[in-house]
Amino acid sequence: MRPFTILLGGLVTPTQRLRAQVSGSRVIAADSGMVHARALALQAELWVGDFDSASAELQQAFARVPREEYPAGKDFTDGELAIKAALTRGADRLILVGAMGGQTDQTLAHLLLGIRLAQQGIPTLLSSGCEEAYPLLPGNLRLDLPRHSKLSLLPLGGFSGLSIRGVHWPLQKAEVPLGSTRTLSNRVLGLVEIELEAGYGLAIAYPEPATL
Repeated sequence: MRPFTILLGGLVTPTQRLRAQVSGSRVIAADSGMVHARALALQAELWVGDFDSASAELQQAFARVPREEYPAGKDFTDGELAIKAALTRGADRLILVGAMGGQTDQTLAHLLLGIRLAQQGIPTLLSSGCEEAYPLLPGNLRLDLPRHSKLSLLPLGGFSGLSIRGVHWPLQKAEVPLGSTRTLSNRVLGLVEIELEAGYGLAIAYPEPATL
């Protein structure tokens, strides 16, 4: 597989777990997301954006990184443009670092974009280091999370036939409508196995800090 890490402008805690997840991947930064390259000791091969939020100091520090510059009045976010650049370069798995935290509209857009990518067959992890999000679509999903991590499933399109194992409160072929909080704040006991017959949403995990 050709994993790509996309550095976005949200919050990031550079945990050991996150460093392991991005290790060996190719890297593209979106505007101010380049700041995370330092914290994660990553070398970006491309820097994309209109550079309205990248400080002069940051631009000077990474002046040697090739750029794709766009006008501020564009139709897509810097993050989506960075993702398109990764897909053009053959990415078949994505890690969106800094996808959460900061502006709510940006966070929601990234989460929905992650679902769309998964629907297109591109496995996508969204992470801030302390928080991880996995698109949840019909089929099977396995999550290797530290024991006792908190895990929530958000039924953005409702869940039909939802089964979950490896958690404190398992379910078997449950119906979870849009807006339900039934599947929030579970606890991980081992390898998590999720099966979904219909609907879509997100699995959001909070790995225990002591195990990172």
